[in-house]
Amino acid sequence: MSQLVFRSTNGQSPAVSLREALLAGQAPDRGLYFPEKFPKLTPDEIAAFAQLPYREVAFRVLRKFTEGIIPDDALRAMCRKAYDFGVPVEVIHHRVYLMRLDQGPTASFKDFAAQMMAQMFGRFMQEDGRQITVLTATSGDTGAAVAHAFHKVPGARVIVLFPVDEVSMSQRKLMTTLKDNIRTVAVDGKFDDCQAMAKRAFADPALAHINLSSANSINIGRLLPQSVYYFYAASRVAKPGEPIVFSVPSGNFGDMMGAVVAREMGLPVKKIIAPVNDNDSFPKYLASGVYQKISPSRNSVSNAMNVGHPSNLARLVAVYGGQMDETGKIHKQPDLAAMRRDIFSSSISDERTRASLRDFWSQYQILLEPHGVVAWQGFLDWLAAEPGSDAPAVIVETANPAKFPEEVEKVVGWPPDVPASMTAAIALPEDYDRIGPDYEKFRDYLLQHHVDQPTAKEVGG
Repeated sequence: MSQLVFRSTNGQSPAVSLREALLAGQAPDRGLYFPEKFPKLTPDEIAAFAQLPYREVAFRVLRKFTEGIIPDDALRAMCRKAYDFGVPVEVIHHRVYLMRLDQGPTASFKDFAAQMMAQMFGRFMQEDGRQITVLTATSGDTGAAVAHAFHKVPGARVIVLFPVDEVSMSQRKLMTTLKDNIRTVAVDGKFDDCQAMAKRAFADPALAHINLSSANSINIGRLLPQSVYYFYAASRVAKPGEPIVFSVPSGNFGDMMGAVVAREMGLPVKKIIAPVNDNDSFPKYLASGVYQKISPSRNSVSNAMNVGHPSNLARLVAVYGGQMDETGKIHKQPDLAAMRRDIFSSSISDERTRASLRDFWSQYQILLEPHGVVAWQGFLDWLAAEPGSDAPAVIVETANPAKFPEEVEKVVGWPPDVPASMTAAIALPEDYDRIGPDYEKFRDYLLQHHVDQPTAKEVGG
């Protein structure tokens, strides 16, 4: 079998392998890498997942992308190491389920991709004897997951940008308390400022010698591992071949694109629900066909979704035959009728988020956090708009409620239990730098802090 080819959504860069796409992060033309065509899983292969643990499902899905790049025995070992935590799928009522993606080391769904990405990076760097600076912008959870996954990985240096006033204390401490090869930078601005600075850095010739790469969802290495848990959830709640509904809280749209990847690989999906918070550029685009990014992005209690222009919309538009560049300009309209058939999106205000969190606890005695609540309320919005569905549905809970203790306590009256991993981080001293949303100053920062580290070969032998 020949290796898969990945192309840029901007269409101006050469095609590359998965290895090249992963290490580069963003294409030279500022587009996002995406498979030229998707490998397929047969119905029998998908049906077999029902009897397998998560790590084996991950191996069987990901090997469709890594064949010819990572040997099967090595990939299986990587999956075993990455996924040593549970993936609970709990019934809410009837055929509606909650998938909790909060059991990893930083209590966030970002752990699923970051843990696998770090191992892939580590393997490729050791093979090449090279070092890489992983630059990532975070609106809440990505930074912590990437920092933990890459902590002490030989040959990797990590710089995380975060908006100083838009992350919770626990989110911040999970990344600012690590040292060694991890550096965190608080930006006096919005997440979109952090993301824009990171994107400019990747395309800046003055930084070419630093070997920058990304662990944001602009990196295809983030999306592919995130496709796995949709296969896993379907194997637990749907009959073989039965279409399923997923409701995925959406900010930068990387998690939702994991569901699209799973669907394109052959998973029967009836509907993908992609609810957002007050940053409602996507539902407005879906309704009108006119895309207008929100600048500056709007603050919401579901802070990890405070994204005025989701990067991954470029990939979604590409799936439906269109082209959107990194600025949000649409050069070719996608098949909007097909997109509307497959995807539903609504905007959930803070008022509705808080009310829904309280109602969900009262009705089901299950505690959600603001992002999972957006997924739940988005599902209810879809049921109201398209009633009559009896398909199995999975609501995606993306983080532990303890990451948002003030907001949860304000609504239900008591603080959520804190996982052991978070308790340990909260007790540690923080160390981070601080800059304004000025790209030239950030470029100077990168140049000043760029010091050669031992390569993976020098450390690992």
